[in-house]
Amino acid sequence: MGSNIKDVALRAGVSPSTVSRVLSKNPRISKETSERVREVMRDLNYHPNAVARSLVKQSSQTLGILIPNTIEQFLQNPFFPEVLRGIAQSAQNAGYDIFLSTALHGLDDGQRLAQMARSKRVDGVILLTARVHDPLLDIALDNGIPTVVIGRPDAEGTVSWVDNDNKKAAYDVTAHLLDLGHRRIGFIGGAQDLIVTLDRLAGYSQALEERGIVVDPHLLYSGEFHEEAGCQGMVRLLALADRPSAVVASDDVLAFGAMRAAGELGYRIPEDMAVTGFNDIPLAKLANPPLTSMNVNVFELGQTAARLLLEQLASPQLALRGITVEHRLVVRRSCGAWAPFGSDSGWG
Repeated sequence: MGSNIKDVALRAGVSPSTVSRVLSKNPRISKETSERVREVMRDLNYHPNAVARSLVKQSSQTLGILIPNTIEQFLQNPFFPEVLRGIAQSAQNAGYDIFLSTALHGLDDGQRLAQMARSKRVDGVILLTARVHDPLLDIALDNGIPTVVIGRPDAEGTVSWVDNDNKKAAYDVTAHLLDLGHRRIGFIGGAQDLIVTLDRLAGYSQALEERGIVVDPHLLYSGEFHEEAGCQGMVRLLALADRPSAVVASDDVLAFGAMRAAGELGYRIPEDMAVTGFNDIPLAKLANPPLTSMNVNVFELGQTAARLLLEQLASPQLALRGITVEHRLVVRRSCGAWAPFGSDSGWG
């Protein structure tokens, strides 16, 4: 029969309530007492029941993550698993679990978020995308559940968030192509209701306009973040009478699709078409040719999102805030700029 909280209290010479306070990290418990109790717990191989502890603390010790209904996109894009890895590490370091809510039983994203909030299964929620006039934020606020968004919400000041400066990042990669001599540059972006798409399009447009180049709407394509959308976008761009000589893809998976389409249509990369991506996923350096990509520190985005949520849970009075994670252009051969084989050159 395993040890219980009374056994720990007796061995440590404290009351059972003191053991409970140690488990809940009550600041009134001295460091010496806490260390003595935890040493006894290790000696007795005592593991507190998580469910019972959560009832006492009114906390589930769990962070919720809302997986979008477009789960195929989630599973096919390496950006999301890497974000999850960052979230999981921060959560684990703080003694929290994570709960993934996936699209089941015909419930939409809003219904699942409301269900998570009402069930008290999680202490707070991380949203993986930021959309224009996002109804999920209203649902989170209405239900009073602490929430952090990966992405810059359009209603700043209502929720904490973490993101890159996506406008500046897209400006930097477009400027790089302009510096290489390109003047007809296409843009393949994600869904138009995603703020990340709008920010990257704005940065691309600004870089062109500063060089006196009018943005041509025929060079713009929008789709979901998956390879087939990148393929379709490149096919449309190559069908133009005055086709572009370079393409900024707003995601590495979009870039892979664009490169595949160009190759199947007989175009060489980068000799006939320069291509750049975003996120710098591990597969970028394995592409043929290796893909020039904007590194947005995906793992750090996840880590920071979880840290923001944990801080909010620990101190609800803290002011909401947004954190911007740095970006860096990794130049490889797909853009036509020379970089020694096997090396990554940082720009921006």
